[in-house]
Amino acid sequence: MSADPALERLLASINMHKHNLDGTAHLEIDGNRIIGSGSVPGFHLETDTAGDSVIVRVRVEAGYRFEQPVHLCFGMLPEEGIQKIDMTVDVEEDAAVSFLAHCSFPNAVDVQHLMDARLKLGRNARYSYFERHVHAESGGISVVPRSVISLAEGARFKTEFELLKGRVGSVDMDYSATAEAHSQLDMLARIYAREDDRVKIREAAELNGEGATGVLVSHLAVRGDASAEIYTDLSANAPGCRGHVDCKEIVQDRGRARAIPIVSVNHPLAHVTHEAAIGSVDSKQLQTLMARGLDEEDATDLIIQGLLS
Repeated sequence: MSADPALERLLASINMHKHNLDGTAHLEIDGNRIIGSGSVPGFHLETDTAGDSVIVRVRVEAGYRFEQPVHLCFGMLPEEGIQKIDMTVDVEEDAAVSFLAHCSFPNAVDVQHLMDARLKLGRNARYSYFERHVHAESGGISVVPRSVISLAEGARFKTEFELLKGRVGSVDMDYSATAEAHSQLDMLARIYAREDDRVKIREAAELNGEGATGVLVSHLAVRGDASAEIYTDLSANAPGCRGHVDCKEIVQDRGRARAIPIVSVNHPLAHVTHEAAIGSVDSKQLQTLMARGLDEEDATDLIIQGLLS
């Protein structure tokens, strides 16, 4: 039986092929249509549709630890449309899972990608999620992800959001998390905005249990008439909690950037630090690359890509 042509085109847009998915858990969605999926023992995947939304339910059984990442591909091949995904992930006690997710909108002229996610990590669970976006050069896409994350005692959570290929369009990200005793939370976002792209990021984390740690990192570049606003809110509420907020924004041309870090310490034995830097590319690096034959545009782009990679 031949593969769904939409699946082949979607995977080709991120330089993947169907045979790479054999023997692994995976899920592919084009618009609001499920075009591929697969589970493995210990990893339970349920999907459904409701109105114009796709519902995804994931449960990782207690004690299961997966060496191979789960592959996700959420995209839209048409030029116009709305993709809505409602996702729940439950990683049970002592389980470990990683996700490699691609969001591909190679032809977008007027596309919306809306994601509402709820993630629950059990005691000593391990979870990592790497999300790479691939966009068209038109900038005609709006990305609106919302995530609520809960970490039980000893859990480890890490997420990376990367949008370096194609125009950003508009991104409005809102992540919030709570962390119990001795759990660990890491959030990282890397975004390169151009022309009239708009980026808004809000990340909030509450370190509620003794010895919980949290790191919120945002690295952005804005060029042309692009703008970026980053709001980070990290609170340490128990003894031994440690947190750090790191925000770096590179501004070129007529770009605009704002960073608003909020750090709160509500126990005398907790500690939170923050670092924020907004500025242009390094002039010495720029001059060095131009002396080697690159024009200013290409040299600037190379420096920014290197800083964000």
